[in-house]
Amino acid sequence: MRHQVRGNRLERGKAHRKSLLQNLAMNVIIHEKVKTTEAKAKALAPFVDRLINVGKKDSKMIAIRELNRLVNHESCSRKILEQLIEKYKDRTSGYTRLTKV
Repeated sequence: MRHQVRGNRLERGKAHRKSLLQNLAMNVIIHEKVKTTEAKAKALAPFVDRLINVGKKDSKMIAIRELNRLVNHESCSRKILEQLIEKYKDRTSGYTRLTKV
């Protein structure tokens, strides 16, 4: 039974799924949009929301370390800390929107 089993495996192994989400998240943050499948987009939205919430932490040093651990891209983490936090300072969640093409 699948009681309370959350998340989408995307028919990939753990390492492949992690790198896929990291790469898609980098593209979403840098370009502010990405064209992908609906299943990948639904798996990506909570990951990007988590990245932005990590950037909103009080201690910037802890936020930088955790963003570098989750994304591994310097300009991506810099954009979160400098631009996206200011853009979403009034919101607590719901930073991404899915649009079907």
